[in-house]
Amino acid sequence: MKIIRHTLLAAALALAASGGAAQAQISDNVIKIGVLSDMSSLYTDLAGAGSVVAARMAVEDSGIEKRGYKVEIVSADHQNKPDIGSNIARQWYDVDKVDVIVDTPNSGVALAVNQITKDKGKAFLVSGAASSDLTGKACTPNTIHWTYDTWMLANGTGSSIVKTGGDTWFFLTADYAFGLALERDTEAVVLKNGGKVLGKVRHPLNTQDFSSFLLQAQASKAKIVGLANAGGDTTNSIKQAAEFGIVKGGQNLAGLLVFLTDIHSLGLQTAQGLIITNTFYWDTNDQTRAFAKRFAERDKGIHPTMVHAGVYSAVTHYLKAVEALKSDDGTKVIAKMKEMPTDDPLFGKGSIRADGRKIHPAYLVEVKKPSESKAPWDYYKVRATIPADQAFRPLKDGECPLVK
Repeated sequence: MKIIRHTLLAAALALAASGGAAQAQISDNVIKIGVLSDMSSLYTDLAGAGSVVAARMAVEDSGIEKRGYKVEIVSADHQNKPDIGSNIARQWYDVDKVDVIVDTPNSGVALAVNQITKDKGKAFLVSGAASSDLTGKACTPNTIHWTYDTWMLANGTGSSIVKTGGDTWFFLTADYAFGLALERDTEAVVLKNGGKVLGKVRHPLNTQDFSSFLLQAQASKAKIVGLANAGGDTTNSIKQAAEFGIVKGGQNLAGLLVFLTDIHSLGLQTAQGLIITNTFYWDTNDQTRAFAKRFAERDKGIHPTMVHAGVYSAVTHYLKAVEALKSDDGTKVIAKMKEMPTDDPLFGKGSIRADGRKIHPAYLVEVKKPSESKAPWDYYKVRATIPADQAFRPLKDGECPLVK
C-alpha cells in the first residue's frame, strides 16, 4: 500500500509541476475568451468573423495550450444595440464563465460592456470601438483600449487637413456615442488650429439614403465635409457624395474613420486621394505581410484591418499576462498587462498607460490611385508616422479617475 501511495503522490506532484500548476488559479481550468462583435451589419467586414479568426491565431501563435492551459473562444453578434451587447456580456460572465471580452465595434455597446466588466471584476480588451471616453471619464481598472480612438483620429486626419488649407468644416455624424465623440474631438482640433465649423448634421446608424444630409453639406460651402461615421455608413456617404458631385464642386471629403475593407468596397477609383489615420497596415514589413497572408487564407481573402490586428495583439498580451500570473482574475490580469511592456509582430514594442490606453505609433496614409496599386489590397502609401508618445491624448488631459 505504501508503494502505491508513493506512486500516486509522485504522479500528483508531477502533474502539479506541469499543467496542474499552470491551471491552479485558472477559473474552471479554462481561459475563456468572448469575441463580441458586429457579425451581420455595417461593421462586419472591418471586425466580425475576422476578429474571431484573429483571436484564434493569437491563441495558436502563443503556444499556451502546449504548456498545459486550456483556451476556449466563443463569439456573439451584438447587433449594434447596447441592450443586446449588455445581455450577452452578463450571460457570458455570470453563466458561461467567460473571462475576457474582446473587440466590440460600436462605442455605445462598448461603454455598456465597460461598466458591466468593472462590476463583475472581469477583463475587457477593446479593439473595435473608438470613443476616447473609454480612457477618459469612463475609464475603469478592467478595460484596455487597444487599437485606436477618436482623439487619435481627430489629431491625425483632422489636424493634417486643417494644416493643409481645409479650414472650414461641415460634419456628417453618426448619431450615437462613437460619432458624437469623433465629431467633438475633431471639432476641437479644427478650432485649435484656427479653422471654423460651419454646420453639422446627425444621421441614424446604418443609413442607406444620405441625400438630405449631403445637400445640407453642399449648401454650407464648407471646404471639408467631415464624415464622423464608419463602415457601411462611410462607404455609402462617399458613394452618394460622388453622385451629388460634391468633390467635383470643389469641396473635399474627410473620412475620419476609414478601414481597409471600406477602401476595398469603394474601389480605388472612388477612394483615391483620401487621407486616413491608421495604426496598422498589412503591407508594412515582412511580419505584417506574413500575418496578412495567413489571415486572408482563413477569412475569404480579406486582408486584416487595424481592428483585426488589435484583437490579435490584445489577446497575445492578455495570454502572456495570464501565464505570468497563473490566474485569469480579470482585475489582476489587466493590472499585470499594464505592468508588462507589450511586444508582438503586428504593432512591435509598446506599453499600456494607467488609464488603459495602449500606446503605439499611428500612420497618416493616403489612398493610392489605381495606377499606383500593384496588387489586390495594395491601397495605402504612408505620408507620415505619428510617434507613439504623440499619437494619443496626453494622460493628464483625459480626466480618467484612475490617473492621480
